[in-house]
Amino acid sequence: MTSQGLAIENVSLSVAGRLLIRGLSFVVEQTRPTTIMGPSGAGKSALIAFIGGHLDRAFKATGRVIVAGADIVNLPAERRGIGVLFQDDLLFPHLSVGANLAFGLNASIQGSAVRRATVEQALDEASLVGFYDRDPATLSGGQRSRAALMRSLLADPRALLLDEPFGKLDQALRREFRHFVFESAARRGLPVLMATHDPADAEAAGGPVLLIGEASSPTEPH
Repeated sequence: MTSQGLAIENVSLSVAGRLLIRGLSFVVEQTRPTTIMGPSGAGKSALIAFIGGHLDRAFKATGRVIVAGADIVNLPAERRGIGVLFQDDLLFPHLSVGANLAFGLNASIQGSAVRRATVEQALDEASLVGFYDRDPATLSGGQRSRAALMRSLLADPRALLLDEPFGKLDQALRREFRHFVFESAARRGLPVLMATHDPADAEAAGGPVLLIGEASSPTEPH
């Protein structure tokens, strides 16, 4: 599926009566990943959760999230068409690597042979050929991260959210996985929004950087 962009309109976030983000508006272009940076507690992960549809009830949020021209705020997470990649890969330990990826397959892909072939193709793209029946526990950190990304992409999302997805990888793996994530998203025409503490992540993304702080609107240094 080719996305038509992601727009955040007048979003405000608060928790326990404390305003974190006020009146945030920006557009994530398909060809330029947008990075959100700010101190711990500034609301970066909460914003990602609000867009993805899994914001903790302790937070209060207002505003609009526009994907492909439609406001998705009132839709449940599974109907938003948003892929999310977290710092933890969240692979299901009781499923094989292939079954983990198949779990994310778009429902439009029917038939066991077709679904298996689609997963095998994704494993090939992630340099995980022959890993379909492997136990996720036997994978390295980098392999687990690639598998998690492919599971998100197999759902055919309209946008991709990244919440500190490189934080647990060593420097060499981080550089490699960053390149793989941004290349995979670009190939599918997906708008990418990333929350991170690491300036190197933002540099690798190559797009606008929004700096947010408590109860402030963002500033864009680029």
